[in-house]
Amino acid sequence: MKTLQDYIDKLKALNFKDMYENDFFLTWDKTDDELEAIWVLADALRFMREHNISTKIFESGLGISIFRDNSTRTRFSFASACNLLGLQVQDLDEKKSQIAHGETVRETANMISFMADVIGIRDDMYIGKGHAYQKEVVDSVTQGYKDGILEQKPTLVNLQCDIDHPTQCMADAAHIIHEMGGLENLKGKKIAMTWAYSPSYGKPLSVPQGVIGLMTRLGMDVVLAHPEGYEVMPDVVDVAKKNAEKSGGSFRITHDMADAFKDADVVYPKSWAPFAAMEKRTELYAAGDQAGIDALEQELLAQNAQHKDWCCTEELM
Repeated sequence: MKTLQDYIDKLKALNFKDMYENDFFLTWDKTDDELEAIWVLADALRFMREHNISTKIFESGLGISIFRDNSTRTRFSFASACNLLGLQVQDLDEKKSQIAHGETVRETANMISFMADVIGIRDDMYIGKGHAYQKEVVDSVTQGYKDGILEQKPTLVNLQCDIDHPTQCMADAAHIIHEMGGLENLKGKKIAMTWAYSPSYGKPLSVPQGVIGLMTRLGMDVVLAHPEGYEVMPDVVDVAKKNAEKSGGSFRITHDMADAFKDADVVYPKSWAPFAAMEKRTELYAAGDQAGIDALEQELLAQNAQHKDWCCTEELM
């Protein structure tokens, strides 16, 4: 039977001091010790909640959420996490804020950061935009703190950008760690991150990219499967290859769903839009070409419909 002290002892053996007053953008920016510390702390918080031990480390303060794309799971997860630690959540609706009147990112970021301890942002729809926006917010509040406008710099947590979805992928990994009986048991296990047909259009690339970027860190044999033409960002593929080489795992790409499922320990079917199409949509969005965006959507829906056989079936399982 584990005790709270067991989790504390595990944390003491890990080096995560650089996470203090820092931000969480991408999992591959973090060290192995830092990632493990997050999973250990998550288990400690779960233990505390199950044993009716208070997890509130804040007497007051705000968690600011900014969702520039729709969300259910991540929105409620972030709110639950803030509440668990004693923070109240304030959601910034940009349509109801001074942003609609031309207020700059720097002005808005500093205004919402008084009494704020954490800012969670989802901005995942446009290539080259989401991660850059999150960085701009951090740069703004960092400067605000240096200039004495803010009494503290809030931490930013990436709740999904165009590159990564670290909170979801870290939670996925935590579940796999529990199912496999420990982090050390993931080495050599096969996980298939596979595209699957969906009748909707334009799902972000950040989930498959986040999965291959994280699971290759853990010594797993990672297979990315998708029909030809549904590639993810080349930069993230390079990250996955380097991670696998360093961890002793493996990484490969296949265009055969059955091949990906064969002998897999974990399967992750998920629809996403092709990288090239997401780049094109970003260009159309920047040009304000709504007719072009609508035409692209129809084109991609037709492309998806050609791959209805990419489906997680009982037979494949």
